[in-house]
Amino acid sequence: MSFLPAVFEILAFVLFAPSIFKITLIDAAIMGAVLAAVSPAVIVPRMVQLMETKYGTKKGIPQLILTGASLDDVFVIVLFSTFIGMAQGNSINIMDFITIPISIILGIFIGAVVGVFLSAYFEAKYANRHYVRNSMKVIIVLGTAFLLIALEEWLKNVIPVSGLLAVMSMACMLRLKSVVSVSARLSEKFGKLWIAAEVILFVLVGAAVDIRYTLEAGFGAVLIIIIALIFRSVGVCLCLIGTKLNLKEKIFCVIAYLPKATVQAAIGSVPLSLGLPCGNLVLSVAVLSIIITAPLGAFGIDMTYQHLLEKEEKTE
Repeated sequence: MSFLPAVFEILAFVLFAPSIFKITLIDAAIMGAVLAAVSPAVIVPRMVQLMETKYGTKKGIPQLILTGASLDDVFVIVLFSTFIGMAQGNSINIMDFITIPISIILGIFIGAVVGVFLSAYFEAKYANRHYVRNSMKVIIVLGTAFLLIALEEWLKNVIPVSGLLAVMSMACMLRLKSVVSVSARLSEKFGKLWIAAEVILFVLVGAAVDIRYTLEAGFGAVLIIIIALIFRSVGVCLCLIGTKLNLKEKIFCVIAYLPKATVQAAIGSVPLSLGLPCGNLVLSVAVLSIIITAPLGAFGIDMTYQHLLEKEEKTE
């Protein structure tokens, strides 16, 4: 669930986008990487709500979707960075693919080490009664996250490191090693920051869109989005073969893996900013995918979970 649905969706773009839009294979791969990620902004709060209300928790369905979608985003962004590098270099190097697992492993390791260090620092300050205010903790964690992202750029000619995976790994270790109340307060603070950041992000994406290219993409863009969603759904179904999930629960997993928004808004304009020929087209299709799939997935989850998932009875 962390990579197979995304691989199927990218494969759909590689197979069909060149003939629909008359673009190169690498441009199609970039488009697929931009559109293959699911939206944490749509999925995370809904899966948390399902865990709180005990829908599907007996078989771990919300946990499965939450974890798989989070890793799916990181996997897709790593591929996106690789494809962008290929497009800029005008060549395809097999070593670019070999370095992907190396960057993933190093990113997780470095982030985990940093997370343990930060957790120990906060705990030591607390034990010595030198309290670090929650606002200061947010600044420290945010600054460290930016540093890990920059580390990827600094080491790119030495050894591949996934900065995004490092940030996620750091956050996981903070959650595991810190007191529950500390991680909850940090989560609340970052949630408030995201309210403003999300508005700015989507406004900037909207401002970058050239409506002429969106109209030109037209039916072809809608067609490739539908084909890609079908491929993604097949990938989800393959992942669930052999599990204890029944048909209704598998259908819910397919629906939950449909919405796209945050990642597309964040990286959809990158090819355009880099001056790639496919930039306008990728951004236009990305925006269209948000318009189509975000409400489809959000309403689909909200309207079906009570019918498709079993509610776990609370035990005394």
